[in-house]
Amino acid sequence: MIAMKFHNLRYLCLGQIVLFVLGANALKAQNNNVLGQNISKIDNVITTAVPFLSIGPDARQGGLGDAGVAQAPDVNATFWNPSELAFIDQQMGFSVSYAPWLRYLVPDINLSYLSWFYKLSKGQTFGGSLRYFSLGNIEFTDNNGIQTGTFNPNEFAIDFSYARQLGDQWSGAMTGRYIYSNLTGASAVAGLYTRPGQSFAVDLSTYYHTKDLELAGKKCEFRAGADISNLGPKISYSNDGIADFLPMNLRIGPSLTMNLDEYNKLSIMVDFNKLLVPTPPYYLLSKINGSDSLKNGQPIIAEGMNPNVSVTDGIIQSFYDAPGGLTEELNEIDICGGIEYWYDNQFAFRTGFFYENQYKGGRQYITMGAGFKLNVLNIDVAYLLPISPNNPLQNTLRITLGFAFDKAKPGSKDADNANDGDTPQ
Repeated sequence: MIAMKFHNLRYLCLGQIVLFVLGANALKAQNNNVLGQNISKIDNVITTAVPFLSIGPDARQGGLGDAGVAQAPDVNATFWNPSELAFIDQQMGFSVSYAPWLRYLVPDINLSYLSWFYKLSKGQTFGGSLRYFSLGNIEFTDNNGIQTGTFNPNEFAIDFSYARQLGDQWSGAMTGRYIYSNLTGASAVAGLYTRPGQSFAVDLSTYYHTKDLELAGKKCEFRAGADISNLGPKISYSNDGIADFLPMNLRIGPSLTMNLDEYNKLSIMVDFNKLLVPTPPYYLLSKINGSDSLKNGQPIIAEGMNPNVSVTDGIIQSFYDAPGGLTEELNEIDICGGIEYWYDNQFAFRTGFFYENQYKGGRQYITMGAGFKLNVLNIDVAYLLPISPNNPLQNTLRITLGFAFDKAKPGSKDADNANDGDTPQ
């Protein structure tokens, strides 16, 4: 039998099991998951497999409280709302982002992100991205504590998006995604032989914008977006028949940009997020030993609904299955928003907030960020300031380098093709 020795915070999704490091960081880590949520027994947190798919990877939105479904289009729209790419002004571009994760607890977990787009004629754009999540190194030992090897748990997702204008102000997009999650190195854990988890998913999104607004004598732009992400089959890590939902999510929100004058521009945006995954029910406890009461080998549900349903039923059920009724359903909606100020389209300053109900994970933080644009190069940084003390997300820093290339010179054939259906920002 091979055992796993974890030196820092780690997690392992095998069915509903989540393992954490017990060591120097045990007191800090034992009630938190990889998203930084509080998952103590008094909370009714919705958990899924491959939660790294829910982590905002880039620094621009990282400085805006992770709001971005209705942002002004940029290369990182492949994560937030691929429909925005149909209205992007440049011909092609790519970005690279990096974020050390849970630095307050561990030094070697990180998220890397590569995103790109290429604009076709007539308002059509292709895009794609690669997300790579590394959980650092672990040591394998035998029953005598002798080291038998090391392993680097890791996960990644590859996306391809197609966005198209549906009119002068509307667009839509579809994204296909391949997901790979290798958390155990195909070893045996607690007597259970494991394998890497694999799945696929699709995103569906839409985007609306208009420039025909005026507020307080200033020209304004209004945007709205909606994105349903990670729709796909459950993912499994073993042959025991147990599988977990992907982090299927609904994100909607508006934004407003006000052109204060020739050099100054201010944007305000708000996103609302809800997981399209069943809420865990409350189970009837035995009066004898305090564990779950069983009937025909299955736990008896006291409040709520059975979460072991199909993907389609789970999506529908997620809107009304919370044990606490409508109040708890509303508590499952995360709210995030941000303010972005641009000077001369070269210097940006950002701030934002993220709010999650204390009984649904409790992530509550303020973000700050800055950006600099020079010709084809964009540099963005973001920093997270948690409201609660000893938050595992504190000291989170995200950095993004972006490159965007304009169309061909006016008058050329390529420029005429690239201009078809294009709307400048």
